[in-house]
Amino acid sequence: MNDWQRKSPLDWEMYVNKLVKVNAIEKHEYEGWVLTVDPVSASIVLATFLEDETVSISVVMGHAVQEIEILQEGDDEMKQRLSCIFAPEESKAYSPEELEKRKNDLKTWLETNHIPVTEQGESGRTLCVAGVLTIDPPYGPEECSSSNEIILSRVQGLIQGYLEKQQ
Repeated sequence: MNDWQRKSPLDWEMYVNKLVKVNAIEKHEYEGWVLTVDPVSASIVLATFLEDETVSISVVMGHAVQEIEILQEGDDEMKQRLSCIFAPEESKAYSPEELEKRKNDLKTWLETNHIPVTEQGESGRTLCVAGVLTIDPPYGPEECSSSNEIILSRVQGLIQGYLEKQQ
C-alpha cells in the first residue's frame, strides 16, 4: 500500500476542485481537475477541458499514484463547471416559485383527469397519487416512486404526455 492509499478521505478531499499533476508508476504523468477520489480504491477522477468545450475524464488508479502536486486552486466558476459535468442535460435548477407552479399545475391536471392526488410532507412538496405513488420535485416522470410497477408505469406515461403538451 502506497502513501496515497494510506490517506484518509478527509486528506483526499483537500484535492477536490483543484488542478493537479499526478505522477504515477512507470513515469506516467496526468494533469487535470480533481472531481473526486474513490474512498475504497483511492483512485482519482480527473477532468480536463478540451479546446472544443468538451470534457475528457480520466481515472488514475489509487495503487499507481506515487506523487500528487496541486497546481492551481479552483475558483467558484470552476467549481460550478466541475459540479455540472455529470448532471443530466435536462436537470436545470428551478426557483421555489417555479417548483410551486409546476406542482400546482400537475396537481390540477391530475385532479381534472379524476386521479386522486394529495400533498405530503411538512412543506407539502411531495404529491401522493391514490396513496400508492409519490412525485417529488421537479415533478417529472423520473421523480415518480411506487412499489406497484403497473401504476408507476401508467402514471409516468401520463405525466410524460402532460409535459409534452405543455411544451
